[in-house]
Amino acid sequence: MRRRTFLQLPAAATALPAAESLDLPQYRVVSPHAAAARPGMPGPFPGLVASVHSDKAIDAETEAVDAAVVTEMIARGMRSLTGEPAPVAAWRRFFNPSDVVGIKVNCSGAPGAMSMREVVAAIVTNLTAIGVPPDQIYLYERFANQLRVADYEPHLPAGVTIHAVETSRGSRLNYDPHTYVEVNFFGEEDTRSQMVRLVTERLTKIINVPNMKDHGAAGVTGCLKNIAYGSYSNVARSHRDAKTHTLSFIGTLAAVEPLRSKTVLHIMDGLRGVWHGGPFSPTRKFRFYPKTMMFGTDPVAMDRLLLDIIDGKRKAEGAISVWHHDPKYVKRGRGYADDPNEDRFLREPGHIEYAARLGLGVYDIKKIQVRRIEL
Repeated sequence: MRRRTFLQLPAAATALPAAESLDLPQYRVVSPHAAAARPGMPGPFPGLVASVHSDKAIDAETEAVDAAVVTEMIARGMRSLTGEPAPVAAWRRFFNPSDVVGIKVNCSGAPGAMSMREVVAAIVTNLTAIGVPPDQIYLYERFANQLRVADYEPHLPAGVTIHAVETSRGSRLNYDPHTYVEVNFFGEEDTRSQMVRLVTERLTKIINVPNMKDHGAAGVTGCLKNIAYGSYSNVARSHRDAKTHTLSFIGTLAAVEPLRSKTVLHIMDGLRGVWHGGPFSPTRKFRFYPKTMMFGTDPVAMDRLLLDIIDGKRKAEGAISVWHHDPKYVKRGRGYADDPNEDRFLREPGHIEYAARLGLGVYDIKKIQVRRIEL
């Protein structure tokens, strides 16, 4: 193992203007839940990211994953993040046998891009190893059809619950009407986004398992977007024509209790990624293979690193930056899915810095510590 610590990384992101000049929507947050003494985001390790890379993790030709290598990557990453000498001790820093643990997977691009089965299975194994019973572990995602395609069940022990929030598109039964964010973006009829009931009523802790993906509205979709848009109803209304309100909506959603306090760990699955056309991946045209996993409690710091990964790959492929804000690149229709120099919206990668302003983590690249491990 070669381990190196970098205190500075190349800066690629521009600073947001002052809040008063952003012309933000008017948000009303309603929640009966109080914050924890130390909310899960940014948690005990603000500004710290453990990054583990292995060339053996996935075969870029067949996309076959080496489960044993993934298990070792997770063990090394958790030890590096926490400073504990053994994986069991590292996991016990976050969880105990009485916890009811949610695993927020990302299946929007399944099967081409998703939280990999081997990664999710290894996370569950680590939870049960410290005494969390399988029937106190829930995998959740918003849409039932995406979870069916992801097909996690054969890879998990009996008792683990796979929970689809919307068993049919638009169903509201599994959202909490007492915990919501209200905002009128474009004069839409329904102006409320309600938090998932499982989060408000059942779970005590959440592990967020995003991917390394480009996103046509948010710029990238990493920790913040996965936990925010994936834990509320009625979020797609934030985009219309070329305009998206992801700049402020993502962070606003993520900061609401109890989601903020219960989300205690982020494990970014970067075995394979998407550098254009995300969050979907119907073909392999825009997939790439970072063969990397990142670990942290600070979603802002992790997503700040993700910006450089995605934008660096786009630059290497001759594509426009996620930071462009020129309407000439924005076109209606599905053409963006084939052309990396065409977009659906004026992207808002600044949502990561905005989330930092809400106290969700560290954005300044000079203040982010990265512990890199090569297997």
